[in-house]
Amino acid sequence: MSDTNPAAEVTQAIDGYLSHLDLADDKRRRLRARVLDAQPGDRRAALDLLHAELENAYGQPELEADDRALMGRLHDSYPDMGQASQTRAPTAGALRTAAMPPLNRWPMSPADIDRRPWRILPWLGRGSNALPKSVPSRLKGVVRWRQTLLALMVAFPAAGAAAYMATVLPHRGATVLEAFILGAAFLLFAWILVGFWTALSGFFVLWRGDRYLVRSDAPSGPPPRKPPVEGAARTAIVMPIYEEDVTRTFAGLRAIYESVQATGRLDEFDFFVLSDSVKPDTVIAEENAWAETCRTLDAFGGLFYRRRRARVKRKSGNLADFCRRWGGHYRYMIVLDADSIMAGDTLTALVDRMQANPGVGLIQTPPTAVNRDSVLARVQQFATRVYGRMFAAGLHFWHLDNAHYWGHNAIIRIEPFMAHCALPRLPGRGALSGDILSHDFVEAALMRRAGWGVFIAYDLPGSYEEVPPTLLDELGRDRRWCQGNIQHIRLLFSDNLAPAHRALFANGVMAYTSAAIWFIFLLLSSTEAVLEAVRTPDYFPVAGALFPAWPVWQPIWAVSLFVATLVVLFLPKILGVVMIVAKRKQREFGGVGNLVASTLIEILLTSLLAPIRMLAHTRFVFTTLIGKQVKWNAQQRADAQVPWSRALRFHIWGMLLALGWGALLLWYTPGFAPWLAPILVPLLIAPAITVLTARADLGIWLRRHDLQLIPEERHAPPELARVVELEAGAPAEAGFAQAVVDPVINALHTGMQGRDRSLTAAIAEYRQLLAERALDNGPDVLDTDEQRRLLADPQRMRWLHREVWAQAPSAWQGWLAERPAAASTQESPRAV
Repeated sequence: MSDTNPAAEVTQAIDGYLSHLDLADDKRRRLRARVLDAQPGDRRAALDLLHAELENAYGQPELEADDRALMGRLHDSYPDMGQASQTRAPTAGALRTAAMPPLNRWPMSPADIDRRPWRILPWLGRGSNALPKSVPSRLKGVVRWRQTLLALMVAFPAAGAAAYMATVLPHRGATVLEAFILGAAFLLFAWILVGFWTALSGFFVLWRGDRYLVRSDAPSGPPPRKPPVEGAARTAIVMPIYEEDVTRTFAGLRAIYESVQATGRLDEFDFFVLSDSVKPDTVIAEENAWAETCRTLDAFGGLFYRRRRARVKRKSGNLADFCRRWGGHYRYMIVLDADSIMAGDTLTALVDRMQANPGVGLIQTPPTAVNRDSVLARVQQFATRVYGRMFAAGLHFWHLDNAHYWGHNAIIRIEPFMAHCALPRLPGRGALSGDILSHDFVEAALMRRAGWGVFIAYDLPGSYEEVPPTLLDELGRDRRWCQGNIQHIRLLFSDNLAPAHRALFANGVMAYTSAAIWFIFLLLSSTEAVLEAVRTPDYFPVAGALFPAWPVWQPIWAVSLFVATLVVLFLPKILGVVMIVAKRKQREFGGVGNLVASTLIEILLTSLLAPIRMLAHTRFVFTTLIGKQVKWNAQQRADAQVPWSRALRFHIWGMLLALGWGALLLWYTPGFAPWLAPILVPLLIAPAITVLTARADLGIWLRRHDLQLIPEERHAPPELARVVELEAGAPAEAGFAQAVVDPVINALHTGMQGRDRSLTAAIAEYRQLLAERALDNGPDVLDTDEQRRLLADPQRMRWLHREVWAQAPSAWQGWLAERPAAASTQESPRAV
């Protein structure tokens, strides 16, 4: 039973409430004395008096009563928040004006980019005169001859390899089955040759230099049509997020903010966190982390937070919504992912390059993967560091101002982006219709179509990201990317796109369909081998022939073709190592011996993973083409162990397929089975590969022995070290229970909802019933959707907060005990 002494009950309530406010001791004593001197009759009356005292202490009579009450609770915790809200009229509530700048609305209408099926070829149907004509590039001639050269260097060797392969086949390609085998082989050879020539050209560019690199000291290529832009440029650094690790997200954002501040150019930048999160605990944790980060950095008015209520078009819609609301304030925006980290010098260099090149609409930096410890992630980090910049330089060599955009770690000129890059919904039904999922390639194509250059700044360091820690997380991400890339089939023949971007669309499609082609190639080859083993040979295929046509097996031809394929696949990796050694940077990778050993480990693991990825991607392509939609859920970014049971459930069908496939070959054609062993064995042991590559302890063991080591681990950049430091020292994240009980968090959340809603009687009654259920039974009685409905209702959140505190102390203490805040970080042995 609770206290029976009313005075004691009131004192307990006031002391408990004041303990949750960040008040100076003398102010806390004064408030306590004033409330108790008024001799309130019960806890509810005492809380009303305390709220009135806090409101009077804050002042600001120009604010409405609700805002004054909320700011009274928040002022001592976030004094600068009130100042930020006073700089403009609080038309949507004082806290919303502190969290978001004033609107500067610009229109952003979707582009017309999709052809109908009856207009699938450029010369069929009517062209669209309403579409903008692509402005000729200053580099058009250079791009044209380079890409023509690339096409020839891909097509002729691929055709030669397919023709050479025909000599290995039993019927020299004369049967329908062998014709399909050769067609698949041609496509696969062409696909790997694209990567081969990209790597070689990148090696050449990095070795000899590049006159067409987009720079800040001089425009790239021939003289520009426009003079460089003078004066400072307002730039927004925007981070769209969805159900991310809140502690990691804001640790990265804070590290970036501090790095920009160190450059002395912080006044040129504003930061935006654009949330699409829907889980109640995540929403509260984000709001609280934003306010705490602003307080720590003194960043109110420079670091903003907005959460959309309607998650339209996912990330691309979130960015478009930002542009419509606030794009008019800025000349550029730099787009980050939740796991992005960029150095302040890199960010300012991007702005300077855009200023010096007024015809450039987008500059992409190639991010380096960092900060993960699992074996898989470490191997990928090593690969991006050793080979990644070489491939990025090769992409720049072939495409110049028609380059890629990967959706993050890039700077965009806002005005042409808004005018030309809004994305429509693709009409029709099925997986190839609806919202454009892989929006980044499309936005780059539309930017170039409007005459603005799209470049890769492969020379810029200080751009980082994190990769999925496990194979299952990677494949989950690939499932989403697969559907988005296959959608590009519909965009290949869109009006007036640059040929380079049509090729990039095709490249995106092949990124996943190549796996299906490889699978079909292996299946057809196995079928051919089995058929040759079971059917009776025809030694007189031509009627009336006098002499038999004996089958001739030339093993040297098959071996030489196999060796040539290995050269094409692995020579780029060797060149990456050669580049590091030639520039005397091998010590940053643990020395020459460890660098070579790490490369061999990467090649071995990549070879083991290739068949597993092939089978998974084949399934993704098939399910996409039959119309199965994919859910774009939050990504797993932190290191996490994969249970054996989960790995086995995921891979069981592939294991059974490999077992049956291998048994069939061993029974009918034992000589062909060894050729397929590098494919079938990894499929049979796929669960073990998945579990072992997810282990962080093995990854740490590799690092301790200077294997899979990257320079960012030997000498950590300040930004990366700062992220680890902030994660390690972060407090527990707030959640739904804290939003009800804690006076500061409750005021922060309800204030950020803006004005009270006008609700129908039925909705108001329903939400009141939810609040009463939670009051009587605690927060766990509500499911996630019910909690979300309460969070969206500032009236009910204020009422619930007041009623919880009006009960005995065990009530609000029980709320916090029943739903403890989630730990902000898991124990991790990682140390940079």
